[in-house]
Amino acid sequence: MFNDAYGFQKIYLATGYTDLRRGIDGLASIVKYNFDLDPFQKNTLFLFCGKRTDRIKGLIWEGDGFLLLYKRLEIGGFNWPRTTEEAIAISQEQYQLLMKGIEVIAKKPIEEVQRSKLL
Repeated sequence: MFNDAYGFQKIYLATGYTDLRRGIDGLASIVKYNFDLDPFQKNTLFLFCGKRTDRIKGLIWEGDGFLLLYKRLEIGGFNWPRTTEEAIAISQEQYQLLMKGIEVIAKKPIEEVQRSKLL
């Protein structure tokens, strides 16, 4: 279930570091107060990663209560964006790449260079 993410309308990454000792209430308060998003959006997955990149938590509102997901990898780690303190919406395809350990948000994105700067 955690690998494919089918059925989610939106998926958000909480970039940066999150204290994974937090439970449902703590993670929901991060969503609400730090990112100004509604944690009670049905079929929306919020993902969090701590300093150790081999584990993540997911928070989902199912209409009658929250579901807290936790995943710890045996080998490897998640390529988690650490540079900003915001929630980033990602697509289903980006989510599946993330679950395979592939970077979905570039650390140094390619910038468009104006032709005048090259000459």
